[in-house]
Amino acid sequence: MKRLFSLYNREISVGIAIVIMFIIFSLINVIYISPDNLIDIVNQSIIYGLMALGVTGIIIIGGIDLSMGSALALVVVLVSKLSVAGFPPITCLIIGLLFGLVLGYINGILVAKLRLQPFIATLGTMSLYRGMALLIAGGLPILNIPDAYRRFVDARIIWYVRVSVIIFIIFAIFLHILLKKTRFGNYVFAIGGNEEASRLSGVKVEKVKIAMYSIGMLGTTLAAMIMIGKMGAGDSTTGVGYELDAIAAAAIGGTSMSGGRGTIVGTLLGALLFASLRIGLIVAGVDPFWQYVARGIVILIAAYLEIAQGNIMILRRTKKEA
Repeated sequence: MKRLFSLYNREISVGIAIVIMFIIFSLINVIYISPDNLIDIVNQSIIYGLMALGVTGIIIIGGIDLSMGSALALVVVLVSKLSVAGFPPITCLIIGLLFGLVLGYINGILVAKLRLQPFIATLGTMSLYRGMALLIAGGLPILNIPDAYRRFVDARIIWYVRVSVIIFIIFAIFLHILLKKTRFGNYVFAIGGNEEASRLSGVKVEKVKIAMYSIGMLGTTLAAMIMIGKMGAGDSTTGVGYELDAIAAAAIGGTSMSGGRGTIVGTLLGALLFASLRIGLIVAGVDPFWQYVARGIVILIAAYLEIAQGNIMILRRTKKEA
C-alpha cells in the first residue's frame, strides 16, 4: 500500500480532492449529485479532457502547445464545412484527423527542426490557425450541421453513455499504452528528462518530438469534432483560452511543466477535477468573476504541489545515498 501511494501519490491526492469537492458542493446544493448534473460534469470534462490528454505527452517531452484553442476552431470550421457540404460523417472524421495531424506536424517542425522555443513557435501558430479559421468561415458561424453527423459523434448509446464518452476513453487508453508500454513512450520520457543525454544515446530526438506534437494534436481534433456534434454549429471564434484550461488540467494531474514526468490517469483526474469545480461553483451560485479566482487558486496549488513533490523526491534520494 505504501509503495502504491509513493508511485501514484499525485493521482491519489487529486482523487481525494475530487471526493472532498463532491461532498462540499453536495452539502451546499444536493442538485450537484443529481444524474443530470453528473452528466454535465462528464460532458464538460470531455472537451478539455481530450485536449489535456493530447498536450500531456507534449509537456512530458519538454514542450508546450499554445495553439490548441485556435487549432480547435480551425478544425471546427473545416469539418463543419465538409459536413454541411454533404460529406459522410466517417469521411469528415478521417479528413479532420488527418488535418489535425498536419497542424501538429507543423508545430513539431517549428520546434524540432527550426529550433524555435515551443512557447514562441506555438504562440505564432496560435495566431496563424485562428486567422485561417476566421478567413475560411468569413467570421460567421456555420449552421445546419446534419443530424447524421451529430449522431455519429455524440449519439446516446445506452442510458447516459454517449459516443463522445467512448471516444474519450479510447483515446485515453491509446495514449496510456503509447506512453507507458512502447519504446516511443520511453523515448518521450527520456527526452523530457534529459534531451542531450537521449541524443547521445542514439534517440532520434527531432523525429520523436515531431511525432509527439502530431499525435498530441489529435486530442484537440477529436474535441473539435465532438464539439460540432454537441453544439450543432461551427464557430471560428470558439476555443479561446481552451489551451490554458487543458494545460492546467494536465498540470493538476501531475504532469511536470519542466518535462519528464506525467501520467494519462493523472490528466484524466485533473480534467474531471476542473469540470467538477466549474459546475460546482455554478450550482453553488458563485459569481462568474469569482470562478476565475477559484480556478486560478487551484492552478497555483497544483504548481506548488509539483515543487513540493520534487523536493520530497530529492530528499528521499539523498537519504538513500547517505
